Amino acid sequence: MALPLLIPWNVVGAMWNIYALPDIGLLGYGLNWLGIPYDFTQQPVSAWFTVILMDVWHWTSLVVLLAYAGLQSIDENFYRAARIDGASRWAVFWYIQLPKMRHVLTIAVPLRFMDSFMIYTEPFVLTGGGPGNTTTVLSIDLVKAALGEFNLGIAAAMSIIYFLMTLLVCWLFYTITMRGENR
Repeated sequence: MALPLLIPWNVVGAMWNIYALPDIGLLGYGLNWLGIPYDFTQQPVSAWFTVILMDVWHWTSLVVLLAYAGLQSIDENFYRAARIDGASRWAVFWYIQLPKMRHVLTIAVPLRFMDSFMIYTEPFVLTGGGPGNTTTVLSIDLVKAALGEFNLGIAAAMSIIYFLMTLLVCWLFYTITMRGENR
């Protein structure tokens, strides 16, 4: 389950580069065989699909492991009480598991959100920001400004705005999630 977390970012990009090739890769060949036109090196939608799928594959296991740990920490007495009351699986999820997982999800979701902003190596190795500039994420633009153009003022401003955007969204999520906690 945790194997994708152990693979370095550049290796993930190289693996998915081979996996998604339209002629020999399992993903590319399979989609083309099903009649879905797919070529991540030429089609922007296919390139974005591949980058998103690669990132989800690489980091979903972290959220799953955190959620599993949160579920394991719920006291068995809550489940016994729900069985005695005749609660359905949906009611157990909605009224026991989800409220008890609030703190775990308050950590997992912003952690994954912040991590998604750090994506650089995988799309750079997979597509190099292409085709054209369609998969150029903010991190790639920042590195191009700082190292490629040696425009450190613009790069510093971009990184501060980048940080403030991430901080704002995480603060909003935390505030909304923890609303009513002190009652």
